[in-house]
Amino acid sequence: MIRVSIEEIENDLSAYLQRVEEGETLIITRFDKAVAEIKPMTQQSKSPRPFGLCAGEFSVPDDFNESLPEDVLAGFEGR
Repeated sequence: MIRVSIEEIENDLSAYLQRVEEGETLIITRFDKAVAEIKPMTQQSKSPRPFGLCAGEFSVPDDFNESLPEDVLAGFEGR
């Protein structure tokens, strides 16, 4: 993890981004106070998630598509 001032990163952004791509984490500082962190992106899975991943963990009620009761709708609408 490296600490870099805003001025330093403005002067050589490409070099610092290269370091992040290589796996380093940057802490961006302003007046020696940390204000941001830049870290490498985590690798996304290349394969799709399997079908039925959460099968059996929840059920959709039969009235899922029906209108909500009037008192509940009024609560959502601030009435």
